Amino acid sequence: MEQTDRPHFVRQAMSRGACTAVGLLFGCQAYQPSPLDLAAHRDAVDARLTNPEPIAAFAERLAAGGAPAPESFDPTDGLTLAEGEVVALFANPSLRLARMEMGVSLAAAEYAGLWADPVFGFDGAEILSTADPFEYGLVLGVTIPISGRLGVERDRAEAAYDADVRRVVDAEWALRARVRATWSAWSASRQREDLLRGLIGRVERASAVTDRLEAAGELTRVEARLVRSELVELRGAQVKAAADSERLRLALLGLMGLAPDVEVSLVPGVFSAPPTDYPDAVSRLIEANTTLAVRRAEYRTAEEALRLEVRKQYPDVTIGGGLGSENDERLLLGFSIPVPILNANRGGIAEALARRELARGVAQTTFEALSRELAAAQATRDGAARQLEVLKRDLVPMLDDQATEIERLAELGEVNTLVMLETVTRNYEAKSGMLDLRVEQVKAEIEIARLLGPDESMSPAPVGSDVGDLSASTSNTGGAG
Repeated sequence: MEQTDRPHFVRQAMSRGACTAVGLLFGCQAYQPSPLDLAAHRDAVDARLTNPEPIAAFAERLAAGGAPAPESFDPTDGLTLAEGEVVALFANPSLRLARMEMGVSLAAAEYAGLWADPVFGFDGAEILSTADPFEYGLVLGVTIPISGRLGVERDRAEAAYDADVRRVVDAEWALRARVRATWSAWSASRQREDLLRGLIGRVERASAVTDRLEAAGELTRVEARLVRSELVELRGAQVKAAADSERLRLALLGLMGLAPDVEVSLVPGVFSAPPTDYPDAVSRLIEANTTLAVRRAEYRTAEEALRLEVRKQYPDVTIGGGLGSENDERLLLGFSIPVPILNANRGGIAEALARRELARGVAQTTFEALSRELAAAQATRDGAARQLEVLKRDLVPMLDDQATEIERLAELGEVNTLVMLETVTRNYEAKSGMLDLRVEQVKAEIEIARLLGPDESMSPAPVGSDVGDLSASTSNTGGAG
C-alpha cells in the first residue's frame, strides 16, 4: 500500500506547486519589442510643417492655458516669432528628452511603494533506502511592511517626479528665451544686409562719378582705386552678413526641431520684452526663477531620500506559511524579523545626510550665480540703452546728412575721395553698431525676464498625444504658463 501511495503524494505536491506557480505567472507582463526606425523618424521630422494640425491644436491649448501664443497658427505665410516659439515648445529635441525623463520618473512614482511579491518555496525529499512516503513542503512567504517604509518610498518617488516636472518647466522657459534672442539676432542680421545694400548703392553711384572724373583726368588713379576698393570691401561684408544670417536661421530651425532643409520662410521681428523693473528684483528671483524651483525640488527629493534611509532602520516582518508532509500532513508556519543593532543602515543614512547637504549647497550656489547673472544683464541692458541713445540722437543723423551732401557734390563733379570714404565707413560702422547695441539690449532684456521668471507658476506645456512621433515623450496634462 505504501508503494502505491508514494506516487500519489508526489503528484499531489507537484500539482499544488504547479498551480501556485501558474497563479503567480498570471500577474506578469509580456515583452513587446519596439525596433528603432530612424528613417521613419526622419520622415516625421520632415513632415512637421506639412501637417500643421497637431501644432495648431497645441497652440490653442497653450492660449487656453494663458501662455503666450498666437491667435492662429498658419506656417504657409511664413513663421512669425510667436509661431516659432510654439513650434519650438512642440518639437525641440532637448525639450523632448526632458519630457521623456519626466515620463520615466512618472512611471517610477506610479508604482512606488508597492508591497514586495510573495515568495513561494518548495522542498521535497525522497528517501531511497526505505519505503517512506515522499516528503515535501510548500511555503508562501509575505513581508509585512510595518516600518512604514513603503509610504516614504512613494513620497520620495513623487518628489523625484516633481523635480523632473520643474526641470521641464525650466527648460521650456529657457527655450522661449533662446528662441526670442536668436530670432532677434537673426532679424538684426537681415537689417544689416539691407544696410549694406544701401551703402553699396551709394558707393556704386560715387564710383561711377569717380570713373568719369578719372577718365577725364580730373581725378588720380589712386583716388579712384580707393573708391573701388571700398566697394569691394562692402560687398565682402555683405557676403559675410548673409552667411551670418543663414547661420542664425539654421540655429532657429534647430531650436524649433525642424530639418535644416525645410521649406519655410521666417518673418523678421525683434522681441519686445515687457517691463521687468521690480522693487526688489532679488526677492522676485528667489520667488519665481524656474531654475531655483528645480533646486528646491531637488532638495525636497534629498530630504525624502534621507527620511527613507532613516525609516529603513526599522524592520519589516516576514511571515511564511504553507503545507507539508512527512509521514503525515502538517501545517507549516514561519516568522522572521531583523534586529537592527549592528548595521542599522548607518551607511545609507550618512550618505543621505551628505547628499542633502550637497543639495543645499547646490541651491545656494545656484542662487548666488543667478544673482550675479541678473546684475550683469541689468548693467548690460542699461549700458546698451545709453550708447544706443547717443548714436541715434547725435552721430547717425550727422553722418546721414554728410553722406547726402557728399553724394550731391559728387554728382556736380566735386569729389573729395578721402572725405567720402571716411563718411561711408563711419556711417556703416555707426549704423552697424546701432544694430549690435539693439541686439545686445534686447538679449539682456530677454535674459532678465528669464531670470525673474514667469508672472504665474508654470506647468509643463500640454503637448498631449497628438505629437506624432513625439507621442511617447510625455503624458502630462498640465497647462502652460
